[in-house]
Amino acid sequence: MSTTTFTVIPGGICAPKGFSAAGVHCGIRHNHTKRDLALIVADVRCAGAGCYTTNKVYGAPIQVDRAHLQDGYARAILVNSGNANTCAPGGLELAQDTCKLVADALGMDENDVLPSSTGVIGQAMSLEPFAKGIPEAAAQLSADAAGSHAAATAIMTTDTHPKEYALAFEVNGTTCHIGAIAKGSGMIHPNMATMLLFMTTDVKIAPALLQKALSAVVPATFNQISVDGDTSTNDTVLLLASGLSGAEIAENTPAYDTFVAALTAVAEHLCRELAADGEGATKLLECTVTGAPDVATARAVSKSVIHSTLFKAAMFGADANWGRVLCAIGYTPGDFTISKTAVRLRSKAGEVFVCENAAYHPYSEDEAAVVLQENEIEILVDLGCGSSTAKAWGCDLTYDYVKINGDYRT
Repeated sequence: MSTTTFTVIPGGICAPKGFSAAGVHCGIRHNHTKRDLALIVADVRCAGAGCYTTNKVYGAPIQVDRAHLQDGYARAILVNSGNANTCAPGGLELAQDTCKLVADALGMDENDVLPSSTGVIGQAMSLEPFAKGIPEAAAQLSADAAGSHAAATAIMTTDTHPKEYALAFEVNGTTCHIGAIAKGSGMIHPNMATMLLFMTTDVKIAPALLQKALSAVVPATFNQISVDGDTSTNDTVLLLASGLSGAEIAENTPAYDTFVAALTAVAEHLCRELAADGEGATKLLECTVTGAPDVATARAVSKSVIHSTLFKAAMFGADANWGRVLCAIGYTPGDFTISKTAVRLRSKAGEVFVCENAAYHPYSEDEAAVVLQENEIEILVDLGCGSSTAKAWGCDLTYDYVKINGDYRT
């Protein structure tokens, strides 16, 4: 893994060279103060890569994205919130027609446009809001932080705040950038969650290698988030590379390692943001598993812990009920033993050692309650039967989660 220093920079998805963005209200959502259409555009045709939901039911835009990325290139991303364009009459034709509207507004090939949608499933959708909003968004494109922020706001559904991030790093003496925006608050349990995430970079890289890099990052990051156990129909991660920094990324080189490390750093940051903003959440949960016999087991165990409904509820109540951690570990598929398992709970308020050799370890309930009152909780699990490690991110389960989803469509 690269030891390159990554510098957090402003600009979000517009931070890399050659990208601009906008967000407008076009009328998909009834709330006239809420942006509901985002547009991300590159100055040049870009290498493109994508990863999508594993749900057998998936949105029409995903079908279009897969077709448009067959040649490995794209130039624009169009995203709407308020309607998922999934299981809707005429959805595929509508997704294709929105690409034509973008192409007409910006003078590009419609096959270089990648659509995405998020919102309610199964509702009919009209082209009219897009016909109004796409030219407006095209006219408002901005290559600075304001453009990124507008786009990040427009893709939100139940998110409480926009999610943006950007890093600068060096490749062979040349400064490069990665920028990203994301949304996701509920229906989060990816193998790939209404999680939408869009990334841009200005490195010069072949499409196949870009896809390889993205596919290497996703399993250890975005696929390790769980808010509620529901894998969305519209999960999408798209990555565009403009090449305008001039820094070339070749396979099996230190430059490639640096690029993957930078992608991972951006992904991990956004994983934390997405999990912390889970619907109704008051606490971010991060489970780190060490001592696993292999990476697959480490990932499965860490995700099982943060996905446990009982454990999530205990964290909401600041209850150090470590037995729920052991229970979640125990029903995780895989060939491993639990006899040496140790569990610690940690926050900025301190750490409590609650389980050793899969049994109770003496601790103070009062001290544990103080540790678990914080809004970021680490669950440290050592299986003691190997050398592999992994992380997963989730959140507590609160009354508000039920309230939000009890009337989501209204």
